[in-house]
Amino acid sequence: MSPAQQPDVSGRTRWFRRIGPGLVTACVVIGPGSLLASSKVGAVHGTTIGWLPLLAIACLVVYTTLAARLGVVAHGSPGTLVTARAGRWLAVTIGLAVFFVAATFQFANNLGVSAALEIFGMSPRARIVSVVLFNVLSLVFLFGLKNVYAVFERLMTVFVGVMLLAFAVNLLRIGPDPFALLAGLVPTPGRIAEVRDAFRSEVVPVELLALVATTFSAAAAYYQAYAVRHRGWQRDDLRDGLLDARVSGVVMGAITLMLVWTAATVLYGNASRDEVESANVVAIASQLKPAFGVFGTVVFGVGLLSAAYSSFLVNSMIGGCVLADGLGLDDQPSSHVTRGLTALVMLIGLGVAVVIVRLEIKPVGAIVAAQAVTVLVSPLMAGVLLWLTNRRDVMGDERNGTGTNVVAGLALVVLVLTAVLAAVHRVAPAFHNWWFGGG
Repeated sequence: MSPAQQPDVSGRTRWFRRIGPGLVTACVVIGPGSLLASSKVGAVHGTTIGWLPLLAIACLVVYTTLAARLGVVAHGSPGTLVTARAGRWLAVTIGLAVFFVAATFQFANNLGVSAALEIFGMSPRARIVSVVLFNVLSLVFLFGLKNVYAVFERLMTVFVGVMLLAFAVNLLRIGPDPFALLAGLVPTPGRIAEVRDAFRSEVVPVELLALVATTFSAAAAYYQAYAVRHRGWQRDDLRDGLLDARVSGVVMGAITLMLVWTAATVLYGNASRDEVESANVVAIASQLKPAFGVFGTVVFGVGLLSAAYSSFLVNSMIGGCVLADGLGLDDQPSSHVTRGLTALVMLIGLGVAVVIVRLEIKPVGAIVAAQAVTVLVSPLMAGVLLWLTNRRDVMGDERNGTGTNVVAGLALVVLVLTAVLAAVHRVAPAFHNWWFGGG
């Protein structure tokens, strides 16, 4: 085909085709946990805290960008690069940790799907059957498609679009004060002091920790290096990778802020901290019902279902892909090993979720274990990304500059501080209550 005959891929069409892997990252970040954390932050702190999710998103975009650059420039998968320069032990450690966290949190995604269906009035038995069918459909999708990633990426794009539309419609229905929303995006000294004083108080604001931890996901950023490789991007596609990472950051920021603003407009000042902290996603949705009406609640349920199921799919693939690569096998999503490990993540999550729903068991032990591993491995993965993208033998002339290292270093400090605070204020108390209190 001559140049004159080639299709025009300029303008909006070309821009749209350059987006994809970042939306996959967005889907794992905007899951049930992120929705709940965002809603709780808005309900407890109102509109003045809008700058905090933006900070978390900015940190995530920094590391998503590092991973995208690594994926398109380096000759080899992250597991291969780590093995060649630090040893197989580190690659296996990262792979096993990511697999464990993905498998442990997969039941939360199953419960998120169940919670979304509960909003539509489905009985517990019907929800269990539906969740099982969702898993079966996912396994058919996983093993029945030749090019898993291409279809997978298009599906995630649809889910992101549904989430954006659903939460935007509900936010517009309640009519918040736009000036108050925009003012909350500015981290004034007084608002920063408010967060600092909150951590010094006797009541630790775990909702703020949860928001930063679920938004600044090192595992999601790490997977971006795989996603751009699955897309087939090379060094010439570096600009596409950077644009993709930034657009995904805008999408994640928009969804997170809409959730914070919605809860802030409806619930702030109308619900006590105890009521908010004890609420799940269904409780939050029911509290929003007076403002939304029946239609708005259904729309919220559609958004929640999209968030739960998209995170459900991406989480499984991350666990399977990173472990397969860490073991030195195959990091491609269409390989038998990656598909098999991805399916194992799904089955573990399904099994735990069904047992929890049927026997009404508190999944505290699994949650504590997953949080503990996440606290340890998140700074490790971010540090590995920063280390690899600074190596000339990996990146060549595309290795990090001084400005990039300064910004990435500051983001790493934020992640480490979040991990330490989460370990002290979330993991340790939860472990103590579970171990000594039988909870």
